[in-house]
Amino acid sequence: MISYDYFILDNGLKVYVHQDYSTPIAAVNIIYNVGSRDEEEHKTGFAHLFEHLMFGGSKNIPSYDTPLQKVGGENNAFTSPDITNYYITLPAVNIETAFWLESDRMLSLSFDQKVLDVQQKVVIEEFKQRYLNQPYGDVWLKLRPLAYQVHPYKWATIGKEIAHIEDAVMDDVRSFFYKHYLPNNAILVVAGPISVEEVKQLAKKWFEPIPAGKLSPRNLPQEPIQTASRFLEVTAKVPLDAIYKVYHTQGRHDVGYNAVDLASDILGRSKSSRLYEKLVKEQPIFNSINAYVTSSLDPGLMILQGNLNKGISIEEGDAAIQEVLNDFLKNPVSEEELTKVKNQAESTLVFSEVELLNRAMNLAFASNAGDVEYANLESSKIQAVTVDDISQQANRILTKENCSTMYYRAN
Repeated sequence: MISYDYFILDNGLKVYVHQDYSTPIAAVNIIYNVGSRDEEEHKTGFAHLFEHLMFGGSKNIPSYDTPLQKVGGENNAFTSPDITNYYITLPAVNIETAFWLESDRMLSLSFDQKVLDVQQKVVIEEFKQRYLNQPYGDVWLKLRPLAYQVHPYKWATIGKEIAHIEDAVMDDVRSFFYKHYLPNNAILVVAGPISVEEVKQLAKKWFEPIPAGKLSPRNLPQEPIQTASRFLEVTAKVPLDAIYKVYHTQGRHDVGYNAVDLASDILGRSKSSRLYEKLVKEQPIFNSINAYVTSSLDPGLMILQGNLNKGISIEEGDAAIQEVLNDFLKNPVSEEELTKVKNQAESTLVFSEVELLNRAMNLAFASNAGDVEYANLESSKIQAVTVDDISQQANRILTKENCSTMYYRAN
């Protein structure tokens, strides 16, 4: 269980405090309720671009990293389709430095054209290196628009195409910042050896003067139910043929999600999973194969992906996967098999919460999703899943009509 106290500032900033006096280190995590799903289709990649721009100097602080390094701190950030998250770890005695830095860039970026020019080049280079010039790097650039027809999950967080980043101008940057980077669109979590009263004083000093903004309603198009299988074939210079099969599932906090998550674990989480046992160990069809879910806030995907051994056709691999799925749907999961994946999931959860920063993040993610208690309910939700739940969700999701398949052929 992650303990916490909570208060909200006059400008709408939600603040959570998780006290832990076993460490001299503090973690400061701030999450903005904006991700790539909030972008316009002709201007994608902005949420991720902003993650970079937020380190390029703010209204009163030309260099973000320098003062933080002087007090022994570290920082980083990441963007997802649902959120943008920034975090700092530093000695607790220097925690006010984190409040100063984060509040100043929430107040206003420097909006320096040179910074924009530099970060555009950085993001474009990242796009090329990670997505275009790396084997299988463009998989999600192709899979997302195959699986999603209308929901903005159909483009990757990096953006739909490089041109959208290249064409970004300062007016776009200002507009995006003042629309989303608002105290009433953010959540601050402070964790470590610090009192609630001290956090309250620092939050009021550094964040409360920042004015709240007008939040735009989030009217995202709902993805229609997929009623027919979809298929895409790609050829590229990659080491091995690969196959990707994706199925629409619930959102992260929807009823049935945990059963789907555990079903994916049974199918492909580890070397003792069904797909690995049958198609890597017993039959040397695949070099590697796994299954997982995207855990997105809006309805997401279960993904099955594998690289085939040389001499095995993609068609053979696809048929072999389907055979394993048919057996999974036909024969109920045993209590022993379910207990095993529950224990694996529980272990992952417990070990993740050893780290102070992870506890802070979990509180931030849960609060942003609508209920901070989500952070403390995960274990009970995992344990509540039954064999019948697995069977019901598997039969609902793992249908041919709900499947999008991509063959990735090596040339």
